[in-house]
Amino acid sequence: MSTEKKSLVVLWTSGDREVALKMVFMYTLNTKLKGWWEEVILIVWGPSAKLLSRDEELQGKIEQMKEAGVVLEACKACADLYGVSSDLEGMGIEVKYMGVPLSDYLKEDRAVLAL
Repeated sequence: MSTEKKSLVVLWTSGDREVALKMVFMYTLNTKLKGWWEEVILIVWGPSAKLLSRDEELQGKIEQMKEAGVVLEACKACADLYGVSSDLEGMGIEVKYMGVPLSDYLKEDRAVLAL
């Protein structure tokens, strides 16, 4: 029986565009395309929600991730604070309260990468 984790949760909280382009988006997309993880979930949380709502290049990357099969989620409480919930939903991101889901991901012993 393998104990290898099969699901990766990328918790993206940074409002830094360089972090988004040069790490978060690059790794999240490639890990799904290359099959390094069976399931890849990207959670948009905090300042990243505001950045994503205003940056067309990042929005294009989100579309690529969606097409590749990355699960896209966003924290509703944070998105509401920035007034961007409808923007994120328009990108095909599931906007919901994330406290319980993130806690469940951690309890399920999934790999979590927080940036």
